[in-house]
Amino acid sequence: MVRRATRSTVAAATVLCLLACASLAAAEVTQEGNLRVSFTGGISPNALPRQGTAPVAVTFGGEIKSLDGQQPPQLRTISLAINRAGKFDFRGLPVCHYHQIHPASTSEAIATCPDSVIGNGTFGANVLLPEQSPFPSAGQVTAFNGVLHGQHVIFAHIFGTEPLPQSQVIVFKLGRASGALRTTLTGELPRVAAEWGNVSSVSLRLSKVFRYRGERRSLLSAGCPAPRDSSLGVFDFARASFGFEDGRSLAVTMTRTCKVKKQSHDKG
Repeated sequence: MVRRATRSTVAAATVLCLLACASLAAAEVTQEGNLRVSFTGGISPNALPRQGTAPVAVTFGGEIKSLDGQQPPQLRTISLAINRAGKFDFRGLPVCHYHQIHPASTSEAIATCPDSVIGNGTFGANVLLPEQSPFPSAGQVTAFNGVLHGQHVIFAHIFGTEPLPQSQVIVFKLGRASGALRTTLTGELPRVAAEWGNVSSVSLRLSKVFRYRGERRSLLSAGCPAPRDSSLGVFDFARASFGFEDGRSLAVTMTRTCKVKKQSHDKG
């Protein structure tokens, strides 16, 4: 999301536990002043084991709007805190390095690190001066399993062709917090000149099933934290937050449901 010539890694972290297309719920909307953000997220499948975990895909999206017709402030950070029932497992998953995918088109980046691709999505931007803008008006997001300074990260490779071909990589780092929403991801976007436009929407779906040492593994797995006497679980899936250049931060906690997957040993 920044001009192709920009080489600096944008520190941040976002992503790992968001919810998938098959179970997307209605958008949660939050507003402050003239600024409104709609968040969506989902997990697929939503029928999951009561005990243990199963592979899942998760999706997250956000849309930014100004209610008075003015240009919204620039998006600076994307943060997620995800329920502890969801697990990330990078063991045996090939890694990609920043310099391998930037600068590059989507096809070039995938060709360089095909086995490290762990997701995809889209983004949109409001571009005021197309001939100068470092923000494409729309583009693709491809997520790669990566390593930066010895730590596992998710590289969100962004590429668009309008008004000119441009690419950028945002780094999503993993963190830990206390409480039910334990896994954190936060991504920091670069500061750019206001007249060059800003991000208006972003979405990302993460899913990767692979084999390691003969064993089937999944980047993401989850269980259904339902009470023993119930086949339905209700839980805080994730807290999503967008931070803006003017200091405002808009956030929502997304509550979701899951069904207990019937198993021979599970009579609940």
